[in-house]
Amino acid sequence: MGIVNKVSAALSNSAESESVDADASRGAYWCDGCDVRVRDVNVDEQGLDRDDEGTPLCPDCGDQMRFERTYADGCAC
Repeated sequence: MGIVNKVSAALSNSAESESVDADASRGAYWCDGCDVRVRDVNVDEQGLDRDDEGTPLCPDCGDQMRFERTYADGCAC
């Protein structure tokens, strides 16, 4: 049963880290012209440039992205 416990623990830790990341997210940045979407918690990870106000710029066209907050269901999609 040792291996079953190890696999269960690994899967449990993976699910916990995903739920923490989802809980930390407050929305997503969108480029309406390119239909590019980047969750707020992934902006730095993806290395997006920012304008003078700190708003991420679209990686495809360079335009300022629009922030959209999550809704009651917790989805920023």
